Amino acid sequence: MFSSGNPALNEKTFDQFGQRYTPDGGLTQARPETMTVTGTIWKTMLLLVAVVASATFTWGMTTSGTGNPNLWAIGGVIVGFVLSLVIGFKPTLAPFLAPLFAVAYGLALGAISAVYEAQFGTGTAGGMPLNGIVAQAIGLTFGTLAAMLILYATRIITVTQKFRAVVSVAIGGAMLFYIASFVLGLAFGIDLDPIANASPLSIGISVVLLIVASLKLLLDFDLIEHGSATGAPKYMEWYGGFALLVTLIWLYLEFLRLLAKLQSRD
Repeated sequence: MFSSGNPALNEKTFDQFGQRYTPDGGLTQARPETMTVTGTIWKTMLLLVAVVASATFTWGMTTSGTGNPNLWAIGGVIVGFVLSLVIGFKPTLAPFLAPLFAVAYGLALGAISAVYEAQFGTGTAGGMPLNGIVAQAIGLTFGTLAAMLILYATRIITVTQKFRAVVSVAIGGAMLFYIASFVLGLAFGIDLDPIANASPLSIGISVVLLIVASLKLLLDFDLIEHGSATGAPKYMEWYGGFALLVTLIWLYLEFLRLLAKLQSRD
């Protein structure tokens, strides 16, 4: 689960298809349609469009007072979580379920973002955030994506087996932190990392989580490239796009929390 830092994307997922090339450069097997990096990029962009479209819908309903943000957020997260589990166990369904996952989480993100903007934002224009916390979080998310892609493409950071192991352990720790926060909050009302508590420790936790999420992007890039090189089936492009979307959603939410903490200190 943690070998790639993403439960939806791991070495075994791609290795099951076998090496596509022999040592002399010849093909060991022919596939009419195989996964490509370019194809995965396009699928990821389509999923992002679905997220933005559905998020715009719940953003408008929440800001206009015609929708319950808690209902949209909880419902979207639950549906998205169930879909992610199905996709993880049945990658062949990714072309059909990944867009539904994007819509479900988009509905949740729109409501969540509207609540954050109302509390910590600086204003809107045409119903959309204007230099507010949401716009900043979006910019930081895609800025991080671009930076990690450059670091990976130029091999400034090389994804080695040791690197995977270290990042995987860090991701495991982050997952345990989230689980502990959920259980303690549900059972005892204890929030291990509340936004209202904008202490140096709380801000430090957010920074560490953001670093781990950013490094996870490098593992995802590496495994998508690996899938293309080993001739994975075409549907794995949707699978790879879904995996990247999971990472980007994580990054965005953590940036949103960090910015909220920083603004609450002012």
